Amino acid sequence: MHIILEQQVSIDAAAAMHRKLVGLCRPLAPETFLDLDDATLRSCGFSRQKMGYARHLAQLVACGDFDFARLARADDETAMSQLLSIKGIGRWSAEVYLLFALGRPDVWPAADLGLQIGMADRLGFGSRPSERELRPLGETWRPWRSVATCLFWQAYLHKRNRTAPRLPAELYA
Repeated sequence: MHIILEQQVSIDAAAAMHRKLVGLCRPLAPETFLDLDDATLRSCGFSRQKMGYARHLAQLVACGDFDFARLARADDETAMSQLLSIKGIGRWSAEVYLLFALGRPDVWPAADLGLQIGMADRLGFGSRPSERELRPLGETWRPWRSVATCLFWQAYLHKRNRTAPRLPAELYA
């Protein structure tokens, strides 16, 4: 859910939206989420499109068609495929889930703006590399691309005198 909120917005905005959602939806579970109306979700910052994606995911989990425990046991390729089969979950969202929720060591979310800018800053590129340019560069850090990703993200934040917002520990549990 949090990663759906992070799509196309800053990490600060997504964290604020998630905090509002958690405050209104207790417990944050598929069944209680599906009880929320459009106005409530809008008050949390959901766009119409994100409402659809989030409800679809909640329905899949509620009816047992999507199982996070099974996903956690899958290898990276299978997990990516399962995540990408869900409407509203693209490659960036799937990679971020593998990296943060599943703690996979070799994930390279090359479409991530922070990673692109962090690499440009630290490696002295004249401009921000595109996803297409970044994909092969990630091979340098295989099989620890997740570590490199996190280091470049931290470099990006540090240069801007920022830190990542604090998120509840259970968020990615």
